[in-house]
Amino acid sequence: MASKVIGGRAVAFEEGTGGAGGGDVVPGPSAVRMMRSKSHMAHLSEKEEAAGFRSWLEAWPTISAQFEDFTTKLKRRQLSSQIQIAIQTGTILRNMVGTCKINTVGETLDRVRQMGKQLIAAQPLEFVVGNMVRRVLYTIREEAFTAKAKKRLGFAGTSLQTILDKESTTDRDAAFKPIRNIVLEGISEAIDELDNMSVPIAEQALEHIHANEVILTFGKSTTVEEFLKAAAKRRKFEVIVVETAPTFVGHDTALVYAKAGIPTTVINDSAVFAIMARVNKVIIGAQAVMANGGLISHSGAHLLALAAQYHSVPFVCVTGLLKLCPLYPHDQDTFNDLLSPTAVLSFEEADVMDAVEVLNPEFDYVPPKLVDLFVTNAYGVQPSYVYRLLAEYYSPEDYVL
Repeated sequence: MASKVIGGRAVAFEEGTGGAGGGDVVPGPSAVRMMRSKSHMAHLSEKEEAAGFRSWLEAWPTISAQFEDFTTKLKRRQLSSQIQIAIQTGTILRNMVGTCKINTVGETLDRVRQMGKQLIAAQPLEFVVGNMVRRVLYTIREEAFTAKAKKRLGFAGTSLQTILDKESTTDRDAAFKPIRNIVLEGISEAIDELDNMSVPIAEQALEHIHANEVILTFGKSTTVEEFLKAAAKRRKFEVIVVETAPTFVGHDTALVYAKAGIPTTVINDSAVFAIMARVNKVIIGAQAVMANGGLISHSGAHLLALAAQYHSVPFVCVTGLLKLCPLYPHDQDTFNDLLSPTAVLSFEEADVMDAVEVLNPEFDYVPPKLVDLFVTNAYGVQPSYVYRLLAEYYSPEDYVL
């Protein structure tokens, strides 16, 4: 038996049998029990916090009903548009902040965070929910700081002095009522920005698509569709659409481009590598843009990115900043979900096979080294610049809700 100091506390460990003095170190029984106890207590505290928030929200039946309805739709995946999910998230947060009785800035931040955590728990892979919650929290913190600076210095403008004096933490004891209307205006502006998000992205299309190019796209993304259709008004080019098995949403995407008068070809996923030599540019959408500059997209996007890198074809992601997420993926399984395998292997085919494991992942993670450019509703950025966008849109205190 040996001991090791973890977090300032001695924890008992047992040494393995990997050799004299070189065995593997594994937690002893007492350490395992302590770790399990802490995990159980943390789980209980989260459940108690959620129950307490729901109890508090019941004092405003209209807001409570909106919250329960939206949570149910997220759990059942009844909402498919990420923009609409973000708009509804911002709307319900705005309604809570504007209607419920909240006294201090700290209480407002806590209530927004509590509602956000429950919405995220309803559908963890809808990253736009957490992103919108962080945007609202950032708005509250900024307005609270501005009000404090104005009161102390006599103006609300930004200067070198206010930047240097800015504290890392918000004054949680400050009254929320004086800034409530300004915060509501800020949230409304963020929601309005989502409604028109595709317009500034489409305006950049001519900067990235040139005459007679061959564009390869993948999956189904309304943002990418608007981007390519805007370019087609002034430029002639060809689009190759990967069918994106097993959902085959590429067929629907190809139909959209064909109706817009764009020469369109649909190919199998297995033909991506062979056709990549004829492609000038790969343009796809994203489920989320991660903090390290990587992205989460439809399953198969990683294959596409690897083929593009091999043939030195630019890999471009067209997406709005609402999908900017301050979380870090570690591998393909960090933020992923396994769908029903029947889309890949039918029950009839499975009956004649033995000991076969079929996996049908919903998403792929594309690391930043495979991405050349992000075209956003603000401007085009490289993956190495994503950290700067995070600082502009979120507070570091809200990265982990």
